[in-house]
Amino acid sequence: MLHRSNHRMRLRIACLAVAAAPAWWGICAAGVGPENVLLVVNARSEASLTVANHYQALRGIPPENVLYLDWDPLQTTTDMATFRDKILQPVIEAVLARGSGIDCVAYSADFPWGVRLEEDIRAFVREHPEVLPSRPEQAEGGDEGEARDDPLARWPKPLTPVGSINGLTYLYLPVLAAAPPAYMNLRENQYMRRATPEQDGVPTLGFSSTLCFGPNGEVWGPARDWPQARGVDPQAAESRRRYLLSMVLGVVENEKNRGNTLPEILHYLERSAKADAAFPPGTIYYVRNDDIRSKTRHPAFPEAVEQLERLGVRGEIVFGIMPEEKHDCQGVMMGTAQFQWEESGSEIRPGALCDHLTSLGGVMHRNGGQTPLSEFLRHGAAAASGTVTEPFAIQEKFPFAMLHVHYARGCTAAEAFYQSVYGPYQLLIVGDPLCRPWANVPRVTLDGLPGPIVSGELRLRATAHFPRPGLPDPLGGGETFAFEYYLDGEMRNRGRPGEECLLNTAAWGDGRHELRVVAVEKGLIATRGSLVLDVVFRNHDREIQVQAESPDRLAFGQIIAVEARSPGAMALVLRHNGRVLDRCLGATGRLTADTRRLGRGPVSLQVAALGRGGEDSNVYSAPLRFDIE
Repeated sequence: MLHRSNHRMRLRIACLAVAAAPAWWGICAAGVGPENVLLVVNARSEASLTVANHYQALRGIPPENVLYLDWDPLQTTTDMATFRDKILQPVIEAVLARGSGIDCVAYSADFPWGVRLEEDIRAFVREHPEVLPSRPEQAEGGDEGEARDDPLARWPKPLTPVGSINGLTYLYLPVLAAAPPAYMNLRENQYMRRATPEQDGVPTLGFSSTLCFGPNGEVWGPARDWPQARGVDPQAAESRRRYLLSMVLGVVENEKNRGNTLPEILHYLERSAKADAAFPPGTIYYVRNDDIRSKTRHPAFPEAVEQLERLGVRGEIVFGIMPEEKHDCQGVMMGTAQFQWEESGSEIRPGALCDHLTSLGGVMHRNGGQTPLSEFLRHGAAAASGTVTEPFAIQEKFPFAMLHVHYARGCTAAEAFYQSVYGPYQLLIVGDPLCRPWANVPRVTLDGLPGPIVSGELRLRATAHFPRPGLPDPLGGGETFAFEYYLDGEMRNRGRPGEECLLNTAAWGDGRHELRVVAVEKGLIATRGSLVLDVVFRNHDREIQVQAESPDRLAFGQIIAVEARSPGAMALVLRHNGRVLDRCLGATGRLTADTRRLGRGPVSLQVAALGRGGEDSNVYSAPLRFDIE
């Protein structure tokens, strides 16, 4: 039975989708950018804090989009009940709290990469015994009782009972409903693009968490647009599918894991960020050999190469274990149990997606056996994937060859992966979800901002320029579909090109705010580009002065100290990504933060002086930026 709190959450999610967007918004405002990412950080892990600090700075993730959870870094796997209670439910609550703008959950390091599903299966089957065949007759000499009655003995063998953290996050609705027949279904992902009549005209699609998909992958648009507006039978509501992109930024090598070192993780995230919109000249290599791990995907290779060539991207089918002596690997799809990339003599280029179909590529235990996905990342891939338990070489559990075609059309890494796999519940995807080497990223300019200090009502008008003409309709035409206006991480307005955005600055407290304007490309891929500005509101005669006693660069373990003063303030609060580090009553005070709570790398703090009359009586300081070594 669905737990009451989960049932209420599902109702809230449904209501959120209905109110998420105006009717004209439709599927054309999909696509994923930094403002759509929830960055989830393990507050107990120095590595997780550090990876998150660097990724936030590289990608411009808004401070309001960072969530801190408490997790034992050495607990590398967990059971479903714990995952649901301690990780997924807080994540979904955070998504709901931020409205309809979150489309992707990026887990920083030191969260469990594997989730055990046995008890979920047992509980479901005991409540719904009709879903499985009747118990087999007891074998001669067999044991009485539990072994024969265990639902796992009758569960379909290919549906092995371990899931990945990101795959189960993507399938959050059936996971919260404790419905393993749904989230373990190898055709559950209807965002997966394929050549069917129902998906005609939508070969690649930018993602939005508000989109609903039919049982054959047809796009029903945001929840408010269906079923009546789309001519869909209202009884089809139960077959709707909604998802939430998710990837893991890094699996840290430690006493239990065989992942990547912290410097390796930071290196591949940095080079992937630089690969955006580079339109690289490299080659996508599809590797063939006689191993079943390779042969499973052979039939789709020629079509993928042909589609890549239509995009002006080179694809090549080669024979062997790895591409040999190739210095332009912009993507690699292989099938082998063991390999050492350095023996290939080949070079993985920035932004490349790489994977190898094998049983244990996503099993990150020290004794996992076979080569893990981290081998690709060690050599600079932007993202790589592998299953977290024995998958029985079932193609539906792995990316299809069209992964690289969606990527070459301009999708982000996260969008490309999930458009390419039918049953993602076991697929661990590690790397940069926002990497997009072939994206036609618009450059945004803004009129109506008189200067860095503003007051009263602003009449803002944005324009955007695309560096390339764009792909043929309906994919992306190199024109602006709409603009979104964010203040302090929250979308405040959206409109068509040429329309003004009215922003009454007096509704917010004085001081520093972040204004973000996002251009969304016209077309199915809906590439996004943004302009981020620091602005100071001055309407209510509130002032704040802050002085950092600590240097800009300081060692991990040192204390950051800040003196703050704001006449008339009721209290002073030192914040980092929305979480309170220190506070004091009154208009003056000394605030401190232990760098061990922050992690290493670039961090930005802010002091808020709280007034007595609500938001417009507050005042916010300029950012205090530090580099923790």
